[in-house]
Amino acid sequence: MKVCVVGTGYVGLVAGTCFAECGNDVIGVDVDERKLGLLRQGKSPIYEPGLEELLRRNQKEGRLSFSDDLAAAVKASLFCFIAVGTPESSNGAADLSAVLGVAAVIGRELDGYRIIVNKSTVPVGTADRVRQAVAAVTAHPFDVVSNPEFLKEGAAIDDFMKPDRVVVGSDSPRAIDLMKELYAPFVRTENPILVMDNRSAEMTKYAANALLATRISFMNEVANLCERVGADVNLVRRGVGSDRRIGQHFLFPGIGYGGSCFPKDVKAMIHTAEEYGLDSAMLRAVDAVNDRQKHVLVHKAKVIFGDSLRGRTFAIWGLSFKPRTDDMREAPSLTVVEGLLKAGAEVQVHDPEALAEARRNFGERVTYHAINYDALAGADALLILTEWNEFRRPDFARMKKLLKQPVIIDGRNVYDPEDMQELGFIYHSIGRAPVAES
Repeated sequence: MKVCVVGTGYVGLVAGTCFAECGNDVIGVDVDERKLGLLRQGKSPIYEPGLEELLRRNQKEGRLSFSDDLAAAVKASLFCFIAVGTPESSNGAADLSAVLGVAAVIGRELDGYRIIVNKSTVPVGTADRVRQAVAAVTAHPFDVVSNPEFLKEGAAIDDFMKPDRVVVGSDSPRAIDLMKELYAPFVRTENPILVMDNRSAEMTKYAANALLATRISFMNEVANLCERVGADVNLVRRGVGSDRRIGQHFLFPGIGYGGSCFPKDVKAMIHTAEEYGLDSAMLRAVDAVNDRQKHVLVHKAKVIFGDSLRGRTFAIWGLSFKPRTDDMREAPSLTVVEGLLKAGAEVQVHDPEALAEARRNFGERVTYHAINYDALAGADALLILTEWNEFRRPDFARMKKLLKQPVIIDGRNVYDPEDMQELGFIYHSIGRAPVAES
């Protein structure tokens, strides 16, 4: 199969590289020369485990290339995947200008039948708008397919190569058959290719992310209530998750969800509902709970040290919105660090992968540490914002010596409260009673 993927961001780069890994000839197209320069050297502009190795191998073996020439890529390909950004606009809607702009260019360059695939996360009805944009500039035959992605950052390669399901939105038998052929290597374990109409495929993506976000916000509400009534949210989570109708996934309390998908997609779904005259009260509550939850750790710090944090120093472990990525888009760390700085505190930060991204957000207002223990020196407390595996079994004795006071405020419930008390820490977590040093 001949494939071009327009947009070499997170979704486009993973998709294109994985298509190439299964033997297809893939051209990744982008307008960012800096990014293209890195990619041609076999360097990934994003951190995603396993991606750079696949990137280099498939370039070396001639199946994967990168270009800024969209016209040539369209002419060389049967499948034209659109994987450009759909950022949130001021009213919460997804900005489709890049998607529709690329669609128009593809249309102008058609010289025969093509399958134009929406891989970007787009609102319901976008396939119709892409179809109109292409039809306005060409008489050549084409089909528009909605093929949403369901990738977890930090596990994207595995998710793409062994998907739970592949959703194909189209009413064209020709396009459906070719899409099934393209995805056949990825569903050899008989996980389904689900064929549906374009609008149902577009809604499936938003509904999936909104439901996952809802579970997170619900458990954060439960965690906050657990703290008030003296219950342990971890025990509650296990009790609830043991119900087969509910399951254990996405029931871990914390300091809110972030990233490029959940915040934006929840707001976009709210906006879509409003466009069709519906009040999405539940999703508005999910979004509000999430915004509030991002402030919980700063509130805990103020309860311990007082409303003014001037003269206090805080260490931060974890800045990315989740482990195994350097992505800080909508990360809770942005809210926490800004809240500490606003209260007058000094902040010392560490993350295994996101320090460069953090510097773009915070500049020189915080100090950066490549080694996690270095961030602890002279700090009044440690705040844990991301549950990287590296933080799970640290040298607690060393931590206690470095910290000015043995205080840990854990936003991800990484440690066991009883263990922390035995070790002599003052330990605050989410949805569990605080413990004092023994």
